[in-house]
Amino acid sequence: MSALPERPISMVIGALGGEGGGVLTTWVVRAAEMCRFPTQSTSIPGVAQRTGATTYYVEIFPAPHEDLGSQELVMALYPAPGNMDIVVTSELMEAGRMLENGMVTPDRTTLIASTHRVYSVVEKSAMGDGLFRADKLDNAAQKLAKRAVLFDMATLSQKEGTVLNAIVLGVIAGSGELPIPVDNFRKSIRESGVAVESNLKGFELGLAYMSGELKLPNAVPEKKIPKARPSAESLITDVLATYPAEAQAIVSEGVKRLVDYQNPAYAKLYLDRLSEILTIDRERGGERNGWALTVETGRYLALMMSYEDIIRVADLKSRRSRMERVRADVLAKPDEPIHVTEFLKPGFDEMTSVMPSWLGRPIMNWARGKEWANNYNFAMRVRTDTINGFMRLWTLSKLRFYRPKTYRYQEEQKAIEGWLNTVRSAAALHYQLAVEVAELANLRKGYSDTHKRGLQNFTRIMDKVGVPCSTAAKDPAWGVNALSKLRAAALADPEGDALEKAFSELDAAPQAAAAE
Repeated sequence: MSALPERPISMVIGALGGEGGGVLTTWVVRAAEMCRFPTQSTSIPGVAQRTGATTYYVEIFPAPHEDLGSQELVMALYPAPGNMDIVVTSELMEAGRMLENGMVTPDRTTLIASTHRVYSVVEKSAMGDGLFRADKLDNAAQKLAKRAVLFDMATLSQKEGTVLNAIVLGVIAGSGELPIPVDNFRKSIRESGVAVESNLKGFELGLAYMSGELKLPNAVPEKKIPKARPSAESLITDVLATYPAEAQAIVSEGVKRLVDYQNPAYAKLYLDRLSEILTIDRERGGERNGWALTVETGRYLALMMSYEDIIRVADLKSRRSRMERVRADVLAKPDEPIHVTEFLKPGFDEMTSVMPSWLGRPIMNWARGKEWANNYNFAMRVRTDTINGFMRLWTLSKLRFYRPKTYRYQEEQKAIEGWLNTVRSAAALHYQLAVEVAELANLRKGYSDTHKRGLQNFTRIMDKVGVPCSTAAKDPAWGVNALSKLRAAALADPEGDALEKAFSELDAAPQAAAAE
């Protein structure tokens, strides 16, 4: 009898709810059992689809039962940091969790992960840009894993009409990390009796990728003129001819966003406003700073000009592309009906914001400071898969022509001009101060309560630090550091505790202005 392996092969699988992590585990276990390998699997359920993944743990002893003789195996029930041979995740952030928990080590672990993103609640509800940097996680995975197999399996599965977990199984089989014949995995899929042909198709795709027979498109496409509506093509052409290379991508996206949000004339207003900043940036040596002033002002000017209102929400929710995305998410066949219910909760601000300016302004002035107005809202459930429900949202979405006459539009344009004036004033004193003032607009984000909190923080920081430093009432150099700390604190938590602490810790600003 040949010598037995020293230890089992340990594999942990992290998957979101509904992504088939349990089915994937069953396939792997069954394929191992066909080899007569002692196998054990357990699972630790997560609390929700995106606040916690379900973790599956599998141990496979790569020797048949009959080779053990009288010896008995003791297998672990839970994964242990530093002891994983294979780590599998269905999404990039789950790979990050495994890395953070020490499951991936450079001397032992093969990491298999799909690089697509399902954004977490924390990322979606962040006061500013809370998205995790995927490139940093990819770099960490390459360094911390003995072997990393990373590609977008979700996009491949959607394109080919299969499911992600079947592709993952093919990757596992094709990796050679498990001493299990490939045909055993095929048999385990057939034995399950569920969507056999679709799952086998996905399995073969995973195998083909690992063998090099399947070539995926380059993740970084060659640079080309961004696509835009025909009416915006001339604006995009102007951007590419006028702006430095570092700013072209952001400004082009801003143009496309504002054409989609309102019309080409509104996008032209965006470029007119930004052209003044570009001129200042050139005068202040922007090329030495990567044109940061133009890039950051362009980024947040586009976001401020495309603020979220009821019209915008109705527009996004009534688009054909959204219904197609919903059907794809639930894997509905072309002839299968689906029910879609929109849960809306408009408040006092949302309703008055689309009133004419002459009516909305006095009403808001009257309601300002009243507790009931801040808390008032009413819940709505709109079935957008019905003619009546869809037409309600669709009709509201067609009011974009009326948007410039609304109270909210007038207020937003005043705020934008005030912010731009402060950016220009700051640039005359200190380049980096102007960049910080531009980035402060990151706080003006979202819809309803999120927007209220962000606007309050933005106004407070601008009034106490941004404007005084930009007018030389306080030291501009001190203002750079102060604005950076206050902005980070405002984005840290919605309750505002971090911002209060940051304000209390600020050193007294020197009163004498120090021009750059």
